[in-house]
Amino acid sequence: MPNQDKSDLETINELQRFQILVASISDYAIYMLDINGKVISWNPGAHRSKGYTAEEIIGKNFSTFYTPEDQAAGAPARALSTAAAQGRFETEGWRVRKDGTRFWASVIIDPILEGGKLLGFAKITRDITERKAAEEALRQSEQQFRLLVQGVTDYAIYMLDTEGNVSNWNPGAQRIKGYTQDEIVGSHFSRFYTEEDRESGLPQRALKTAATEGKFEQEGWRVRKDGTVFQAHVVIDPIYDATGILVGYAKITRDITEKQQAQAALKRTEQALQHSQKMETIGKLTGGVAHDFNNLLQIISGNLQLLSLEINHPERAKRRIANALEGVKRGAKLASYLLAFGRRQALDPKVVNIGNFVDAMEDMLQRSLGEEIDVKTIVAKNLWNTLVDVAQLENALLNLAVNARDAMDGVGSLTIEMENVVFDEHYAALNSDVQAGEYVMLAVTDTGTGMPEEILTQVFEPFFSTKPEGKGTGLGLSMVYGFVKQSGGHVNIYSEPGDGTTIKLYLPRSLEAQTELSSPAPQEVVGGTETILVAEDDEQLCASVVETLSGLGYHVLKAGDAASAMTVIESGVKIDLLFTDVVMPGQLRSPDLVRQARALIPGLAVLFTSGYTQNAIVHGGRLDAGVELLSKPYTREDLAKKIRHVIANQKQRDQIRLVATDTHGIVSVPPEARLSILLAENDDHIRSNTADLLRALGHRVEEVENATSAIEHLHKGNIDVLITDVELVGMSGDVLARQARDIVPAVGIVFATGRPLPPPFEGSVLLRKPYTAEGLKSSLKQFEPLS
Repeated sequence: MPNQDKSDLETINELQRFQILVASISDYAIYMLDINGKVISWNPGAHRSKGYTAEEIIGKNFSTFYTPEDQAAGAPARALSTAAAQGRFETEGWRVRKDGTRFWASVIIDPILEGGKLLGFAKITRDITERKAAEEALRQSEQQFRLLVQGVTDYAIYMLDTEGNVSNWNPGAQRIKGYTQDEIVGSHFSRFYTEEDRESGLPQRALKTAATEGKFEQEGWRVRKDGTVFQAHVVIDPIYDATGILVGYAKITRDITEKQQAQAALKRTEQALQHSQKMETIGKLTGGVAHDFNNLLQIISGNLQLLSLEINHPERAKRRIANALEGVKRGAKLASYLLAFGRRQALDPKVVNIGNFVDAMEDMLQRSLGEEIDVKTIVAKNLWNTLVDVAQLENALLNLAVNARDAMDGVGSLTIEMENVVFDEHYAALNSDVQAGEYVMLAVTDTGTGMPEEILTQVFEPFFSTKPEGKGTGLGLSMVYGFVKQSGGHVNIYSEPGDGTTIKLYLPRSLEAQTELSSPAPQEVVGGTETILVAEDDEQLCASVVETLSGLGYHVLKAGDAASAMTVIESGVKIDLLFTDVVMPGQLRSPDLVRQARALIPGLAVLFTSGYTQNAIVHGGRLDAGVELLSKPYTREDLAKKIRHVIANQKQRDQIRLVATDTHGIVSVPPEARLSILLAENDDHIRSNTADLLRALGHRVEEVENATSAIEHLHKGNIDVLITDVELVGMSGDVLARQARDIVPAVGIVFATGRPLPPPFEGSVLLRKPYTAEGLKSSLKQFEPLS
């Protein structure tokens, strides 16, 4: 009995201890359910987590704690069924407190059995909302980090294990290095290094530096999957676990090839700018020298020509004069080189196919180079046209050929190659002095001695020469450089000692038709009786010009500067033509002198002259519209011809202006005699007024300012008569007339000119400037249809 009492006491004490234990737990809801799920016990932890007191909840079904969605889905019943069948039910999910708020719960339900019979269920619930939130936050953080790393495509971001094997891989790494994740994970990262770097142990040193110093950072060459190399910026950081043990490395690589190229391009641009500034300074100097030099040559030339007129018989004297004049020509050529380098010459560009041009020069080149040099030309199919000054192009090609001959000591091979080239925006970005676009390339390659790099940087500078002293001026290549640049082109030179030299000229493409080139026939020197005012600051040159013009029959006045010339003009004396130097001392510039003079004398003809135009009347390498220029040094014949041309054009403008103010008195031709006329005249005023006169006569008129446009109109057909100025810009009128006859054999030709020339070929009519409406009508008479 006492023993039994002791056992009961021990049992009671054990139950009490269990009750005390359960009652003392506040973090867990521990309670019992009957077999139907009704609550039959409740501990303080359940009260705290769910909000119900024991009195409120005992006897109610535990489904009260489920969300309406779970209740509707039968979750409470399935939980009990699972616990009874499997011996335990365990889950996490949303549960509902008394106040309706929800919390995330960890739930365990165990069946209570006695002798195999189900008596009910023990249920333990814990509120793990905070832990769940922390886990979710961590999950989201990891997800965001993964998205961040996976979203980066400009950087290769990946991890290495402690041995340097790749353990993960982002899209940036795939884009930069070319490997997919499946291809690279597990491989050693040294495969991204060049063979030289691997042999030197750089990959191992990189990991060691990162582990010992906390970071490895470097720029260098790396290798892609396809074998190509790129410039990379690399950072390697060590990764340690919570106990401080090294578990791997984080590696970031960036492709900086474009950055390096941009820096290199910037450096080249800075060097090009310095070179350009240097060339500009030298250009200004050479331009000034050329101006004074040309003035000097003009004095010599003018006096020699005047002297030759007075010597009738001593042949030796005439030979000496001829030799002196030849020296003037050579001096003029030297000055033209100076102006070409300084890009201050007035170009006369024409549309040319360089392939045809070089073909026509081949015999001349062969004679210039000698029999021991083999000249080869290679012309690409469908070579484009280019707009270029033909005389300057010829000089450039001859200079390159002669330089090549000297580099080969007169024996070797010279190859002239021509092809179409397109420079894209990327090339232009890398070469600051080049405009993107279409070009025609002319390359000259020799088999000579070649040049080292330090020489290549100087070859285009004026007066620099590799030839022995006295064997060259050092201006040939500088002339080529300046000419191409002024033409809107680009020059490249390639050379190595012992491997010859290639110089490539790139000239902008022209979409216009090729201009037919012709050599003007010698013409008789013709003077006149008009009054000419010569404005020239060089006294000796002025005296020479005055005497030359006087000898041609003109009445000549002179002035030493623009202000003095303006004084003469303001005096009211009759002046037909102003012949003025472009560059003169004083505050009044020559262009301003011309504007003021024409304000007082509206019909004043003007002819500029200069050996160096600066930017006064030449822009973009071309004369300003309506400007007439005679470049120094010039011959007596050049001066006479140009004077007559300028005066004739001005008289024509005056004549037409007078007639065109009142066309009512003009009698138009009968309808059956009306013609379709193409008028080619580069002077805007003459062209416009002549067209008005022709329309007043009843004719149909198409106006063009150059030969290229005229040819386009002729191809369209329905042209009866071509009226053309003899001195068109870009193509002479007689060349245009021949092409017109080839296109329209029956077309009538009328030549309008101020010079007393006979019609160039049969069936054409000469219309002398200045002409009247009646003269115009008469010149067309023979082309009217027969009635």
